[in-house]
Amino acid sequence: MSGEPILVVDDNPINLKLVRVLLFGEGYEVRAALDAEEAVEMLQAFRPRLILMDLQLPGMDGYELTRRLKADAQTNGIVILAVTSYAMKGDEQRALDAGCDGYISKPIDTEALPRIIATYLLARGDSPL
Repeated sequence: MSGEPILVVDDNPINLKLVRVLLFGEGYEVRAALDAEEAVEMLQAFRPRLILMDLQLPGMDGYELTRRLKADAQTNGIVILAVTSYAMKGDEQRALDAGCDGYISKPIDTEALPRIIATYLLARGDSPL
């Protein structure tokens, strides 16, 4: 899956750095946004195959951003994986109901994350480009 574009949306700079370094090391083209508004702006010029979406964001949360992206014909083919550190009962279903394609709990398992991403990208062989 080398070179596949991925967008990471997370308001925690440490999480962003960890995921960017990890995925860059796996050969992915990684961009990052600190909030939903920055992600929306970035999506004007960058079309990722997959978004790692923190659900707890300042301003517009990850649920709302996911709903908007899945409702838009330009972005509805992007695989969105919800990522959260405040996992509560029902959160996974709420993320799936919002349109997320999968759910990952923090802390990030650095060994498993690249495999999880590759699995979702292989399952969704069609490109949203």
